[in-house]
Amino acid sequence: MNSFKYSTVVLLCFLLVYAPVMAAPQAAAQQAGQINALIPAATRNSQAASVKEELDWNDLLQTQHTGRVRAGLNDGSILSVGSDSELRIVQHDATSQQTSLELNFGKVRSQVVKITKPGGKYEVKTPNAVIGVIGTDFYAAFDQNKTTVICYKGTVTVTPGANAKVTQNSGQANAATNSITVAAGQMVEITDEIPPAGFKSTQTPPDTQQASLLATDASDELPVTHHGHTGRNVGITVAVTLAAGLAIGLPLGLRGGSSNPSGCVKNPTTGACP
Repeated sequence: MNSFKYSTVVLLCFLLVYAPVMAAPQAAAQQAGQINALIPAATRNSQAASVKEELDWNDLLQTQHTGRVRAGLNDGSILSVGSDSELRIVQHDATSQQTSLELNFGKVRSQVVKITKPGGKYEVKTPNAVIGVIGTDFYAAFDQNKTTVICYKGTVTVTPGANAKVTQNSGQANAATNSITVAAGQMVEITDEIPPAGFKSTQTPPDTQQASLLATDASDELPVTHHGHTGRNVGITVAVTLAAGLAIGLPLGLRGGSSNPSGCVKNPTTGACP
C-alpha cells in the first residue's frame, strides 16, 4: 500500500510538472502587419504571398524579377519591397515602437511613422550597414556588396559595418559615433572596398532619386498598370504633336496656306499655280 501511494505521488508530481507544458498550445506568432498589395511573383516564407495576408515576426519576404510587395506594419509604417529582393521582418512591436528589419539583398522603401516612445527604434540592417530612423521616408538597397541609402524626407542615421567604407556621402559624418546623418535630398553609399574613383560627396541626383522611387513602387494593380504609363506618354506625345501642328498651322493660315493645299509657288500676277 505504501508502494502504491508512493507511485501515485510520483505520477501526480509528473503530471503537475509536465502536463501544462504538454497541454499548452504552441505560442501564437506575434503579428507585425499585413500585405496590402503585391505584384507576382512574391513569397512569404517561401510560399506564394497574397494580399491581406498576415505578417508575423521573423517572416521572410522575397520577390522575383517581376515581383513587388507593399506591406503595412501595425504602427502605420509602410514597406515597399522592390523586385529581386529579400527582406526579413525580425521584429515589430507597435506598442513599444521596436522595429528591426534585415535587407539581405535588393531594395526597400520605408515610410516610417514618428518614434515617440522612450527607447523606441526603427532599424534596417544590410550586410554592411545599419540604418536607423526616428520617423522619415527613405530608400535602402543592397547589391554587389554595396549599401545605398537615399533620404526623401526627415533624417536617417547610417552606421557602416566593420571594415566597410563610405564611398559616396552628401550627409553629415559624425566621427564620435562613426555614423552619418543623411537628410532629405541626400544619399550615402557604403561598400566593402573603395572604388578606383575614390570618395565622392554629392547631393542625390534627381534621376537617381526618381529611379529609386519607381524601383519600389508596388501599385495595387498588376504589372499591366505599367502600360498605363506608356499610354499616358503616348497621349502626351499626341497632344504635343497636335499642339505643335496647331502652332504651325496658324501661321500658314495667315499666309493663305490653307487655300493652297498643293503647296505650289503662285504666279504673283495671276495668282494661279504654274
